[in-house]
Amino acid sequence: MSATKTSMAVAALVTGLAVGMASAKLPAPTEEQKAKAAEAKAKAGEAAKKQAEALGKAQDRAVERYKKVQVTKTGAAVKK
Repeated sequence: MSATKTSMAVAALVTGLAVGMASAKLPAPTEEQKAKAAEAKAKAGEAAKKQAEALGKAQDRAVERYKKVQVTKTGAAVKK
C-alpha cells in the first residue's frame, strides 16, 4: 500500500472507533450511586458556601484597611 492509502485507512479506522465510542450508552445509575452523588453535591454546596463567606470576610478586611490608609499620588501612605 502507498502512504496515502495507509493514512486514509488509519483515519477511517480512528473515525469509526470514535463514532462507536461516542454512541455507546452508560448504564442507568443505581440508588446507591444516586445517593452518593446527592451527598457529594451537598458537600460541594457546603464548601462553596464556606468559601463565599471567607471571601466576603477577606473583602471586608481589605475595605477596612483601605479606609484606614489613604495613598497619595506619589505612593506615600497616610493614615487617617
